[in-house]
Amino acid sequence: MRPSPVVSAIGSATLAFGLALSTAPGALAALGPVPQNPVADDHATGMMDALKRDLDLTQAEAESLLEVQEAALDTDAEATEAAGDAYAGSLFDTDTDKLTVLVTDTAAVDAVEATGAEATVVSYGTEGLAEVVEDLNEASAQEGVLGWYPDVAGDTVVIEVLEGSGADVDAMVAEAGVEASAIQVVETDQAPQVYADIIGGVPFYTGLGRCSVGFAATNSAGQPGFVTAAHCGRVGTQVTVPPDGVGVFQYSTFSGGDIAFVRGISNFTLHNLVSRYNSSGAQAVTGASQAPIGSAVCRSGSTTGWHCGTIQARNQTVSYPQGTVYGLTRTNVCAEPGDSGGPFVSGSQAQGVTSGGSGNCSSGGTTYYAELMPMVNLWGVSIYTG
Repeated sequence: MRPSPVVSAIGSATLAFGLALSTAPGALAALGPVPQNPVADDHATGMMDALKRDLDLTQAEAESLLEVQEAALDTDAEATEAAGDAYAGSLFDTDTDKLTVLVTDTAAVDAVEATGAEATVVSYGTEGLAEVVEDLNEASAQEGVLGWYPDVAGDTVVIEVLEGSGADVDAMVAEAGVEASAIQVVETDQAPQVYADIIGGVPFYTGLGRCSVGFAATNSAGQPGFVTAAHCGRVGTQVTVPPDGVGVFQYSTFSGGDIAFVRGISNFTLHNLVSRYNSSGAQAVTGASQAPIGSAVCRSGSTTGWHCGTIQARNQTVSYPQGTVYGLTRTNVCAEPGDSGGPFVSGSQAQGVTSGGSGNCSSGGTTYYAELMPMVNLWGVSIYTG
């Protein structure tokens, strides 16, 4: 059975962040020695085993999901344009293979459905829910409130509170001045903290410990580097990539999305690949189109390797002991300390880098990633696609 497209998954383990760096030859290399002429196999072949394992799919279902999901990206672009100002978000259902485009005006339904997508009319949509999240971000912090995120499928903002904490959510909602009807409160026994421990997913090192490389990239001056998590290092933090790669954090923003760019100083060789930590070869990265909520995504990290799940929500606010982070994407992919900074991909499309999560890869959990494009566009950074 395939999982439902959007689930408010509440685990029982401690929420945590993780870091990740690369150990392979050159600054950005696959796990283990990088061949002189690395070649990525077709992404459908390489993802099959992980999708069958983590999403409980048959071979035929996994093949179908990859094909339909890739086609849905094109349909989504057409439907978004057809919806115009009424566009309110997109959902992909991995159980039915259906793409649903949300609209705030019934007049846009026919135009959207003419593209092949289904249409659903909602009150808030992504923009309306984003405004609710923004208002909550301005309210006073309440002890026991762990974070909040827009549940686009439910057209509400979910506020997570620590079980038994007595968090005064009503006071927070009243101070924010948002409609109570837009809020859903969910209790959890998780509490967030950072995981501390370049091909994507392999380890790199700072004076703080080990992290995982996200995606090979270049800065506005064309200098090589990689994208990773901001909590792996501040601007100026030096990075070592065994055996002889050296880099430095050029950009780093924690609260603004937990994303950073490391500029290579010496011995950085870029590859548009993500390590799958198995014999199926590396995953090629050919672009950075954002996948709809509900889409299947896979993650690579230097602690737990290659795992898959689905996108549950975007624009989540998470309150960690180290500070509050805004704009994260919620998934049900498992992760553990040391995986932070590692890449999330949907098919061959880069999505983001691992920020934090809960649970482990024995029992499952929730993992958040920082979206790539908002910050890399601001910095003039380009994801390397070969």
